[in-house]
Amino acid sequence: MLAAMLVLAVLLSGCTSYSTIINKPRAATTVNQAYSIGSAVSASRSGELTLVLAFSGGGTRAAALAYGVLAELRDTRVVIDGRSRRLLDEVDLISSVSGGSFTAAYFGLNGDALFSNFEDEFLRRDVAGELVHGLFSPAWWFSSRGRTEMAVDFYDASVFKGATFADLQQGPGPLIVINASDLGAGVRFSFLQEYFDLLCSDLATFPVARAVTASSAVPMLFTPVALENHAGCDPARQGWVRDAQHYLTESPQLVQVLDGLQSYADKDRRRFIHLVDGGITDNLGLRAIYDIIEVAGGPRRLLRNVGTTPASRLAIVSVNASTRVGSDMEASARAPTLEQTANAVTDIQLHRYNASTVELLQASVRRWADELSTPAAPVESYFVRVDFEAVAEPERRAYFNGIPTSLALSDEQVDQLIAAGRELLRNNVEFRRFVEDLGSDAL
Repeated sequence: MLAAMLVLAVLLSGCTSYSTIINKPRAATTVNQAYSIGSAVSASRSGELTLVLAFSGGGTRAAALAYGVLAELRDTRVVIDGRSRRLLDEVDLISSVSGGSFTAAYFGLNGDALFSNFEDEFLRRDVAGELVHGLFSPAWWFSSRGRTEMAVDFYDASVFKGATFADLQQGPGPLIVINASDLGAGVRFSFLQEYFDLLCSDLATFPVARAVTASSAVPMLFTPVALENHAGCDPARQGWVRDAQHYLTESPQLVQVLDGLQSYADKDRRRFIHLVDGGITDNLGLRAIYDIIEVAGGPRRLLRNVGTTPASRLAIVSVNASTRVGSDMEASARAPTLEQTANAVTDIQLHRYNASTVELLQASVRRWADELSTPAAPVESYFVRVDFEAVAEPERRAYFNGIPTSLALSDEQVDQLIAAGRELLRNNVEFRRFVEDLGSDAL
């Protein structure tokens, strides 16, 4: 189905399209850090633990796997602050990209209603088919609004019901960090007020559906979601980026991130910011967590800036729906097709970058815990990986690796993915250690 959409996109590519610019300028006197990383840290659900989730890309496959993980957290009860609580209620932040952003944003807006409505409204819906049907409508053939605007309209009406980030702020879920890729600067862009401050813009009125569309806008298949980089705001609001240059000089990777963020100050050259699929810069949603903490100057500086203290346990759960799809090119001496070559190159790059990201975060979460620890108040760290590599049965693992990156899966595929999310989390050794440690604290 995605292939059909791509063919149609190519056929229609001759039509010039323009993104609808709706991000409003922010008054220089306005002070509102409501939907920000600072508010999430300072409003931690418990002083006993900080629990962060990362949802990868992968279409409906990623959305369903993440859904299963949330269901397992809902059904996992631990003793926190002397009371029995669901682990789901202790999630402080979810960082998401692409397909994982649908589940994350829906949960942020609706809380437990996710488990009664999301399957019918998204997971078990032929979203790809409905989008293709819309693209075949003559009304879109010569429209200047483009394919992405049609997707925004569809998600806004059918999934997110017109919600804005002001609604997300009032929702029952944790802070949701929806991530896209800045096509011009080559860096990740997060839908947080701190990032909108760099554009002198207000996030509160911005539609959630548009952010999720940006996070999942596969290049060539969809046109970018554009934001206007407004002029006229107080430069002091960019202090969190300006200050970072003093302590990030030893990390070339973070310097590159910082250079990208600082580029938004050039209002003339970077008048419009074009956002595409977040998986291009971070398919796991983990780099966003790393960048936020490191650009802030490390975990202790971040907590000090928002006026709070470390929790005694720091846990990050990475939900990775990427697959390893085999190729039949080795069965023949014939040269691989252009499609086979492109898929192989993309797969190699993706998995190497994912492996590098996991290695970076595993080491970083231990280092962050060490930095936050004191002799009187040690901080324990946990890094939990949920991915198909942990499926023990070869045939079942092959089944999951064969599920396409699509927005239209069968009911059986959705059922299996939800069950896998639950089982892989429940049986994960590191997660079991985390749960047991929380229980032992209550004895």
